[in-house]
Amino acid sequence: MGILDFLSKQFVDVIDWVEEPGDLGIRYPMRDREIQNGGQLTVREGQVAFFYNEGQIADVFKAGQHTLNTANLPLLTALQNWDKGFKSPFKADVYFFSLREQAGLKWGTAQPITVRDKEFGPLRVRAFGSYSFRLDDVAVFAAKLMGTTERLRVSDIEGQLRGVIATAIATALGGGEIAFLDMAANQQALSEKLKGAVDAAFKQWGLACPSFFVESVSLPEEVQAYLDKASSMRVVGDLDRYAKFQAADAIEAAASNPGGLGGIGASAAAGMAIGQQMMGAMSGGGAAAPGEDAFAQIEKLHKLMTIGALSEAEFEAKKAELLSRIR
Repeated sequence: MGILDFLSKQFVDVIDWVEEPGDLGIRYPMRDREIQNGGQLTVREGQVAFFYNEGQIADVFKAGQHTLNTANLPLLTALQNWDKGFKSPFKADVYFFSLREQAGLKWGTAQPITVRDKEFGPLRVRAFGSYSFRLDDVAVFAAKLMGTTERLRVSDIEGQLRGVIATAIATALGGGEIAFLDMAANQQALSEKLKGAVDAAFKQWGLACPSFFVESVSLPEEVQAYLDKASSMRVVGDLDRYAKFQAADAIEAAASNPGGLGGIGASAAAGMAIGQQMMGAMSGGGAAAPGEDAFAQIEKLHKLMTIGALSEAEFEAKKAELLSRIR
């Protein structure tokens, strides 16, 4: 190096980093890595600075303004065998890391994931939501993700994080004792369960997951059809009551059917079969369900008598029985 090169060379005496949204870490750019002894280091809130010597972490600085000398670079001083009278510039790699929470990130299952549910067996499920992360163990993060990269941003690792999220979800749901549908009905409980699994997975890279939300869950069509049917049955009630409601609807439709004698005959035949089923359901062990209105039953029986499904004597006998229950 010539004298002109030496004179033009400037040793770094001010080190700071103004991060941009999405930044996770940078290797501070310095020519020949030479820092002026007594230089100023500024670490802003939400940042941390690491000094490295030949790939080994030496000193760590948290938020504040620091003067760089042998007094506050004890590990680097020991590694380079500086004496107490050290005055000249020194070499080190300086990395800044952002400790801020990276929020509003989206996750989703690009392909359905298979979970083994205790109620339905194997299920293929899609799910979507949002999450956040932040650096928790900077040394682990620096070693496993940052490495010697000049700059690392959220976008550089998002794909990797979404992959581990999908794996964590499959593991958490596949081994759970709570039925998936029970958790899916309560998205807050599902979010909390999955957050724990994702947080544990993130720790391998020195990351933490402060928030994790499930915003939608898509179940297989056949499972959804089963749920819809089950919901309908719960609304209608038990099977006896279901048969009675079905009978009343069919009778009312038949009574208003202008399809001629053939239609009347077919309706009457259907009514006879339904009437016999209904009479059997409301007699003996198939008594009316608690809380069912006796007058509503009488009205349905009257419709059966009108189309010839019941005789007048049968109608009167059953009506008397129903009225006796409410006296």
